[in-house]
Amino acid sequence: MTFFRLFEFLVAFLYFAGALVFLVGLVTHKTSFTKVSIWTTATSFGLHTIDLLVTWLHSGGLGADQGPFYFSLLAWCFLVIFFAFWWRLRMKFLALIASPLALIVFTSSLAISPSTQPVPQTFVGLWFGLHIGALFVSIALLAMAFGSGVTYLYLEKKIKTKARFKGFSRDLPSLHTCDRVNHVSVVAGFPLYTVGILSGFIWAAFTWKHMFSWDPKEVVSLLIWLIFAYVFHQRLAIGWNGRKPAKAAIWLFLLVIASMLFINFFVPTHHQFQM
Repeated sequence: MTFFRLFEFLVAFLYFAGALVFLVGLVTHKTSFTKVSIWTTATSFGLHTIDLLVTWLHSGGLGADQGPFYFSLLAWCFLVIFFAFWWRLRMKFLALIASPLALIVFTSSLAISPSTQPVPQTFVGLWFGLHIGALFVSIALLAMAFGSGVTYLYLEKKIKTKARFKGFSRDLPSLHTCDRVNHVSVVAGFPLYTVGILSGFIWAAFTWKHMFSWDPKEVVSLLIWLIFAYVFHQRLAIGWNGRKPAKAAIWLFLLVIASMLFINFFVPTHHQFQM
């Protein structure tokens, strides 16, 4: 086992420790555990950043077109968006979704075969920045909307049934805070998802000479875009708030995850990965 592999296992272990300590802090109501969790996750995030940079530089930029790098970068994006929410809005409860997701996705990246996607070298920078970068950030925003949506529905049920707030539920944010996370995620996430989809079509035209080839991944991605567009429109034009956008974000994120896990691994597609 190489030093580099051990380094990646250390990152995974710290992500696991951060998620576990945060859960312990939530159950025991001890803020000291929560602080330790945030700093542990921040440390693993820093090491993860180094890992990505070394992979990129060591491969001369070629690592960017391999499956493990994609998944590792997606895990990194989950933490970037979480820390952005935490820094600007002090929404640390989102660690409940960000830390486990980063752990699962980063660990998965260690098991994926380094298969290569055919990317024209003259197009790598534009494709990577617009297509992968925009899509991954929008997916990370959807993950935060998913976490806040689940929390919103849980709190709403508690309030409607007049159940007592016991245990960790006392430390959860207000309904307004959950809805605010959803608003920011949808308003920022949809334009980014649109940029990612459009740049993907352009990339396909350069690579396969067809902008749209009825590839399963393309079809599902377009379906996700249509649903995302509907939620975006309802949120801004109709004034959706509360329960409806919370439920929509949950289903939308589950569809994105199902697309990544099922289509990317088990369906013949231009975007296929192998374990």
